[in-house]
Amino acid sequence: MEHTLFFNGNQKRISWLIQSNDSTEEQERDHTYKYLGKVTNEQSKYIALHVGIFWSIGRFIIKNEDTVNVMLDSKSMYKHLTEDIENSDEFIEKRTWYLKKLITQRKLNIKYHLIEPKDDLATKLL
Repeated sequence: MEHTLFFNGNQKRISWLIQSNDSTEEQERDHTYKYLGKVTNEQSKYIALHVGIFWSIGRFIIKNEDTVNVMLDSKSMYKHLTEDIENSDEFIEKRTWYLKKLITQRKLNIKYHLIEPKDDLATKLL
């Protein structure tokens, strides 16, 4: 099955929206105390991406070997994830490691797409 995942985050909240066939699931969360006001917006987006995929697997929306179109509104994130370039931010590198592990374990086909920030459907949930 093919899915489209939008996600976003800031220093206080994360959000994600996943579209599959004719259904759409929207979720938003306040950051846990551990991250609240302590992460950058970019770090928060990595948290939202990881949590959005993990939540979607847990809810049986995304299944093993599914295709996930990941919509990125950050050029630096797009470059980091598509070109496999190391990020100098240790927090982001750790989130990326967990994300890659999850993708490998579930044999997901991930397709990254760069979009304009105005087109990120998860932004309205923040």
